[in-house]
Amino acid sequence: MAPQSKLATLDTTIVDRLPSYSQTLFAAKTTQGLTFEAIAKQLGRSEVAVAAIFYGQAQASDEDVEKLSNILKIPIQTLESSSITSFPNRGHSGPMPPVEPLIYRLYEIVQNYGYAFKAVMNEKFGDGIMSAIAFSSKVEKEVDNDGVTWVNITLRGKWLPFTRF
Repeated sequence: MAPQSKLATLDTTIVDRLPSYSQTLFAAKTTQGLTFEAIAKQLGRSEVAVAAIFYGQAQASDEDVEKLSNILKIPIQTLESSSITSFPNRGHSGPMPPVEPLIYRLYEIVQNYGYAFKAVMNEKFGDGIMSAIAFSSKVEKEVDNDGVTWVNITLRGKWLPFTRF
């Protein structure tokens, strides 16, 4: 269990953009003092996938709901009666362009390097796109020899070649 000061909590400025169950999940996460990593280990999913469920950007399975109920001590009926297992309405959790500094930096990376990423991918794989559906991601912390902390974000998407028609 992580100290509460280290827990990600719900940004109240985006609450109205999220499903109602997001508030329930985040409140229980805080009460239980659990990180996304701790929940992910018990759920058998990646911490990014778990956070995406909390923000309504990923669909929870019936098994996820049962486990979340037990892990977070939320009555299963509360989760079952929500839209947590419904098809997500992705892409609406925050304003565009993003205003939250960390999210804006990720957006800025794509703005600045998006065409470079595309050119390199096209050279390596041909004409196509990286899937955000057949996809996984992870976030890792690295400390170099000088003691400087770095973040490593891995984006792993299936390559989808464009078809000729």
